[in-house]
Amino acid sequence: MLNPFFKNVGPFDVEKLLSNVGIENNNNYKKNKIYNVADLVSATKKDLTFFHSKKYSSLASTTKASYCITLENLSQFLPTSCKKIIVDNVLLTMAKITKEFYPYSIVDDFDESVKDISKTSLKKKAKYGKNVLIGKNVKLGKNCLIGHNTIIEKNVIIGSNCSIGSNVIIRNTVVKDSVSILDGCVIGKKGFGFFPNQNKNIRYPHIGIVIINENCEIGCGSTIDRGSLSNTVIGKNTFFDNQVHIAHNNKIGDNCIIAGQVGFAGSSTLGNNVMIGGQAGISGHLKVGNNVHIGGGSGVINDISDNTKVMGYPAKNLREFIKNNR
Repeated sequence: MLNPFFKNVGPFDVEKLLSNVGIENNNNYKKNKIYNVADLVSATKKDLTFFHSKKYSSLASTTKASYCITLENLSQFLPTSCKKIIVDNVLLTMAKITKEFYPYSIVDDFDESVKDISKTSLKKKAKYGKNVLIGKNVKLGKNCLIGHNTIIEKNVIIGSNCSIGSNVIIRNTVVKDSVSILDGCVIGKKGFGFFPNQNKNIRYPHIGIVIINENCEIGCGSTIDRGSLSNTVIGKNTFFDNQVHIAHNNKIGDNCIIAGQVGFAGSSTLGNNVMIGGQAGISGHLKVGNNVHIGGGSGVINDISDNTKVMGYPAKNLREFIKNNR
């Protein structure tokens, strides 16, 4: 499920879409239509996707997308059913195309539709503090608590038995049952995705959402960014300490424990039953397996296999780390 909160203004004729973003249509695509943009895994035959790194060649080989923005040297990995659109900069081109479909996904201006909860139908469904603001089309389960000065913006879905602290902002998010989000959290803002430019940095649209599954706790002052072309997902019964940052597109497994001030760069996958010590950093586009322990202050820059304990920078096997630091 991608973000249902931004309106898709497609479909587009391929020829028009490519012209809009300044791509020469060498293959003479004319009447064919593209209905949406998606990642390699979730794309359907109506969609356009992108493929920018050989690391994802196995996913590219099975994509169902009809069109793919890619590089010349990667086109061989795509199936014959997927038409290749060769460009010099895949990510920049995909940002421009995504903006065509979702022109309002670039900015995160405040929600003008919010009202004091006392003036909405949700006042009977929750216990709440002072100055709680609720946007349009917010769904709230039974037995929820909402603290002072909290803003739940339009279209957010929150399950039953949830506790939302004070000074929390939630947007573009689905929260399942029995989740605690502690004071000062910001959930569902756009991620830190842009292309540096000397005159004006070019923002990457973020059309994904945040999904927080059952029985999670999100510590005070934590930030969880919504996804760009996929969702940011927190697994069941996962607990965050204070000031944890989860960047866009990360997939955090079930039963994980993440200590304070841990930071995740974008698009990494964390398995189940993972424990991470305070102030560790996880680089982007990595895969951390199940039952992994990562020591505090570690810097993870490579994939980690199941049932491994690591520590240090770069993070290495715990026994090796201890041996080298005696």
